[in-house]
Amino acid sequence: MRRGRYVPAAFFDADESPMPPRSNPAKLNPLQLKTLTLLQVIARIPGNAQADADGTLHILQFPHAHGDHFHLGDFTVMSRDATGLENQAVWNALTRKGLVKSDYPHRIAVTPEGLAYDTGLTEQILHRGGHH
Repeated sequence: MRRGRYVPAAFFDADESPMPPRSNPAKLNPLQLKTLTLLQVIARIPGNAQADADGTLHILQFPHAHGDHFHLGDFTVMSRDATGLENQAVWNALTRKGLVKSDYPHRIAVTPEGLAYDTGLTEQILHRGGHH
């Protein structure tokens, strides 16, 4: 065996997994993750969504962009991070994975599974503070 090319199987402890726990179990791509993050926030803004008996939140309105950004409650979001909100393929993928229910481009609702999904992007795309 050539040095540095392969790691012997005994390198890892039997109790230690070489892979960290999956942080994206639905295997969403970056655009899908950003879109789900925004949908979660939009659905939780008072007056922006209507709840079903099963906990699904039907989004009633999307925010309007002005310039290169828009506002979601106390957050500012760059428009470049929101392109999935108008992307049929993203809506379809999130629907297939059970995270939203949609009828593109007319309606979208975030399921309880979608609301609970940790995208890990909240701090990266939602900016607190005023206008910029």
